[in-house]
Amino acid sequence: MFKTLAPRTPEDDEPKATGKTAETAEKATAEKATETDEPASEPKSEPKSEPEGDRLKAAVAAWVATAEEPEAEESGAEESAETSADEPESEDEPEPEADGEAEPEDEVDDSEADDEPQDDEPDDEPGDASDDDESEADSDDDSDSEPVEDKAPTASWFAKRKPSDDEEPAEPSDDASEESAEDEPQDDEPVDQPTTMFKMVRPPVVDQPTTALKLPSALTADSDSERTSVFRALRPDIPAEQKAEKAEKAAKASQEAEKASAAPAAAPKAAGAKEAAPKAPAPAPVPAPAALAEAERTRQQPLPPLPPLDLLAELTNTPPPPPTPLRTTVRRLRIWTPLLLLLVIVFAIAQMVRPLPAPALTLSAEPTFTFGGGKLDMPWPGEGQGAVEVEGVGSMGLYGAQKPAPIASVTKTMTAYVILRDHPIKGKQQGPEITIDKKAADQAKATHESTAQVQEGQTYSERELLELLMIPSANNVARLLARWDAGSEAAFVEKMNAAAKELGMTQSTYTDPSGLLDSTVSTPQDQLKLAKAVMQYDVFRKIVNMPNLTVDGIPGRIENNNKILLEPGVSGIKTGSSTPAGGNLLWAANTVVDGQNRRVLGIVMGAKNAKILNDKLDLAIDYSLKLIQQAQKDVTSAAVVKKGQVLGYVDDGLGGRTPVVATKELKAVGWPGLQVKLELTDGGKAVPHSGKAGDIVGQVSIGTGTGKVSSPVALSADLVEPGFDKKLTRVG
Repeated sequence: MFKTLAPRTPEDDEPKATGKTAETAEKATAEKATETDEPASEPKSEPKSEPEGDRLKAAVAAWVATAEEPEAEESGAEESAETSADEPESEDEPEPEADGEAEPEDEVDDSEADDEPQDDEPDDEPGDASDDDESEADSDDDSDSEPVEDKAPTASWFAKRKPSDDEEPAEPSDDASEESAEDEPQDDEPVDQPTTMFKMVRPPVVDQPTTALKLPSALTADSDSERTSVFRALRPDIPAEQKAEKAEKAAKASQEAEKASAAPAAAPKAAGAKEAAPKAPAPAPVPAPAALAEAERTRQQPLPPLPPLDLLAELTNTPPPPPTPLRTTVRRLRIWTPLLLLLVIVFAIAQMVRPLPAPALTLSAEPTFTFGGGKLDMPWPGEGQGAVEVEGVGSMGLYGAQKPAPIASVTKTMTAYVILRDHPIKGKQQGPEITIDKKAADQAKATHESTAQVQEGQTYSERELLELLMIPSANNVARLLARWDAGSEAAFVEKMNAAAKELGMTQSTYTDPSGLLDSTVSTPQDQLKLAKAVMQYDVFRKIVNMPNLTVDGIPGRIENNNKILLEPGVSGIKTGSSTPAGGNLLWAANTVVDGQNRRVLGIVMGAKNAKILNDKLDLAIDYSLKLIQQAQKDVTSAAVVKKGQVLGYVDDGLGGRTPVVATKELKAVGWPGLQVKLELTDGGKAVPHSGKAGDIVGQVSIGTGTGKVSSPVALSADLVEPGFDKKLTRVG
């Protein structure tokens, strides 16, 4: 009975009232008013004498008139039975009989009808079969008239039908509201018309863009509650040429729609007439309400994120201005300028709160000073090996092979050092008492070595035994002290070698505490290291400077083997002689420089140019005396630093430099050709960040140890803490 036509445009749904349609609407209203006087529960049916085809034609004509009259949308909700054949009013009324006669059918609430599935397949109810037969009969009788399938339902019909529970009812128009207010509701009026005549076919669900779904204007024109917002996706700005083309196409389409709507449409004849309804333009099908109520689908993919300015333009529907070099530069300046300013502020604050670098003293004067007088000329012996050194200043030179060699009784110097280190005594202290054992008494009788005539059971102090060890060079006393200190001679030898290692005597080896064995060897430089260490004990210095001594229990006066002690300024240290070692002498002498004593240390090893052993020892003493006399003559002093001399500066670490000067004259001890080094230090105190001129900030020194001389240094100008500019521009 119906065929699907092209979709209608909103312009096609505009009301087109004609005289004929108005007359038909008035007649339908009058019939409804008459029907309201009857009980609602009784079915209303047409007289059987009226032909079925005439009734159908009248119904179609009334339906067409209703579709073209939007003013009668609300009042036509309950029109005559011919125009409301598809709206059952009550579920309590019986269905049409199967004998083909037109029985009244209950009106069903449109909300319930909308909830029923809109399947394309016909229902299997008995009443439907009779309705189909009746419909076929009607179509045969109307073969002379215009086909009904051209009259498809329009938007007005959808507006007229009752909304379902899920839909909001449209507001009635003014004219329809007045007419419906005067009449009683006609919901209970039966319609003598098969329901299958106008059964809608549910169109398939199409996945259309969301912007293509738009309700007809007839459903929303007269009701504010039915107005819905239209979603429009953000799009990029369209060029002006494309906008002009679209506007021109839209204007042409609007003109064609107006021409089509202005064409006169034949008004349908009154109900009951046998004439066929005039042919009207085919309305465009409107999507079924069921389809509109379904969830919308879309296949649109999310767009990639836009830049901030473009996104802002999209949200405000304002396109960004066209990019130009000037706009791009200005935009970059607006973005980066605040960031750069913030970074500069943070950098400045960080530079100000950073701790200042510690100031340091830097030497700017010459780092070395060379004594005048030419080159030092020492009377070095023609045999053996040796070395001379001014304590605290440096070495005056050395000669010979400088290889390990036997040192004979010079070994007792290490024995005395270990005893004093582990059992120190000072001043006039005598130390603990030590008893002479049988072994020491027996060794005192030996004739091939030097000994002390001690008796078993005698008791001597540590100081007395050290005197017997160093002056007569008693071997039996050296062994006695070793057993007393370490428990055994072997254990004491281990302590001797450990002490040598501590002093840096890398080329020395000790095998006995007396030096009688030729396996005890050393070098001149190693012995000078030992001499500097042991001469720090005042008890030892006094002992080795004694030419002779007297000890209780030992008859007579004991003479010192070191005859050089009789020479002026000589003060020790130890002699040693043996056939393998020859004559050896480790000595110490003093010289006065600028009113102060300066100690000169030296050693002569391997003097063998003599026939007998005593002559070899005397030869070593003679060699040593010549070296001592030359050293006492050549060792002198010189003014290395003058008072007020600029020696360096205080570096604040940020480029600032404040000069420092010596507060007094500084003289160094040396000899002709000696080169000494200057050292500028803080003197153990931290250099301040600020100070006034004349403040002591450090010292300048020359030499090391006992020969070290120093002078304070002071600021020659005010020391100022670095300013803001220096703090801000520092990098390191």
